[in-house]
This record gives sequence, C-alpha cells and structure tokens, in this order.
Amino acid sequence: MIKLPECPICGKSVPPASDASAVYAPFCSRRCKEIDLIRWCEGRYAIVEAIDPSRLVESSSEVVESEFDDSSDQGMQDEYEDRDN
Repeated sequence: MIKLPECPICGKSVPPASDASAVYAPFCSRRCKEIDLIRWCEGRYAIVEAIDPSRLVESSSEVVESEFDDSSDQGMQDEYEDRDN
C-alpha cells in the first residue's frame, strides 16, 4: 500500500500534488500553510549554511560553462561533416 505524504506541520495525510483536492500541498490545509509562513517570517526556520559571495560567483560560472561546453558542439560538427561527404 502506498503511504500518502504527511503535512509537515500537523502530520495528517495530504492528497498527492497531482490531485485537484491538494490545493495546499504539501500542507493539509490553509491553516497549516499559514502556520508555516508565520514560522518563516518569525525566523524559526533558517538556511544553516553561510552564503559566501565568492563561492556563489564560482558556482554560477561553473553552471554557465557547463551549459556552453564545446564538447557537445564537436558531435554536431562531426555529424555535419559526415553529411557533406
């Protein structure tokens, strides 16, 4: 039997997110959704890891470089050369 996800606030079962009745997913109700928002606003939740600006720049440049990697272009170039011959 598949176990339904539980509301992170009260622990009640929550319908799957694909279900039309799951308006407040991943929460079970508007009340639980608002309790979560209030906790964020009060600072009860926090991102534990410190954010280092230099590290952000490094990681973002790595993402950009991987998106424009020349090795994927080489395969396309080889394919075009084969068509010409």
